[in-house]
Amino acid sequence: MCGRYAASRRPEDLAGIFEIEKWEPEETLEPDFNVAPTKEVYAVLDRALKDVQEPRPVRQLRKLKWGLVPSWSKTPEGGARMINARAETVHEKPSYRRAFTSRRCILPADGYYEWVTGKQERDLEVEGRKKRPRKQPYFVTPADGSVFAMAGLYEFWRDRTLPDDHPQAWWVTCSVITTEAETGPLAVSPADGPHALAEIHPRMPLMLTPDRWDAWLDPARTDVDELRELLAPPPGGLMRAYPVATTVSNVRNNGPELLKELEGPEEGTLF
Repeated sequence: MCGRYAASRRPEDLAGIFEIEKWEPEETLEPDFNVAPTKEVYAVLDRALKDVQEPRPVRQLRKLKWGLVPSWSKTPEGGARMINARAETVHEKPSYRRAFTSRRCILPADGYYEWVTGKQERDLEVEGRKKRPRKQPYFVTPADGSVFAMAGLYEFWRDRTLPDDHPQAWWVTCSVITTEAETGPLAVSPADGPHALAEIHPRMPLMLTPDRWDAWLDPARTDVDELRELLAPPPGGLMRAYPVATTVSNVRNNGPELLKELEGPEEGTLF
C-alpha cells in the first residue's frame, strides 16, 4: 500500500522533469517530507484548457487532495479511505473505473514510507505478551535518485451545498495505484534488514518509468485492455530501502531529517 510518502521537489524541477506546460504559482506547495492522506499534493496530468480556440491536452502541474472522492458520491467523507487503488481491479471498481479510462495522473515523490514489525516484537506478539508491536519505518526510493513517479487517478466532485462561484464548490482529489511488491533483490539493501520490497510489505505504489509517462497521461487512450498493459510492474532492482527514525510515524513531524538513513533499525525494532 501507500499511506505516507515524501515529496520535496520544487515545481520548477518538476516542470523540467515532466515537461510541464502550465502550472499556477499560487498553487505552489512547500516541500513535504511526511505526506499523509487528505493533504494537498502535486499531480502531473494532461488536460485541455478552458476558453481556448483549439482545445488540446496540455501537460499541467496541479494541486490535488490525496483521497479520491468519486463524482457520484453524496459526501466527501470517504475520501480519506480511498488513498489507494489496486492495479489488479482498478478497471472494474465503481469508484475508480471512470477515472481509469479518462483521468489518469502521475504523483511525483521522492519515495514512500513503509513500516515493518521487528522480529523480536513479532515473537512477543505471537506469544501474546504484547498487543501493539513497535514498527520500524523504512524509506523506499529509486536507487539512482530519480523521481518516484507514482501512477495515480484523479476525480472531480461538486459540493452541491455551495454556490457555483464558491472557491470550494469543486474538489479535485486523487488516489495512488498500488501493485504487488517486488520479490526480487533491492538495488541497495541494508545489511541488517529486508532485501526485497515484499519483505517490507506485500504491496507497493506502482512506479511508472519515463517511457510510460506519455501513454499513461494521454486522455485519448481509453481502451481498458491497452491501459491495463501500462500497469505492468517496473523492471526489478531499481529501488533501495533503508531504515529511518520512528519520528516519521507522527504525521506532525515534518522535515528533511525524516529521510536521514539510520545505520540500522532503532532499538526494539530489529528486522
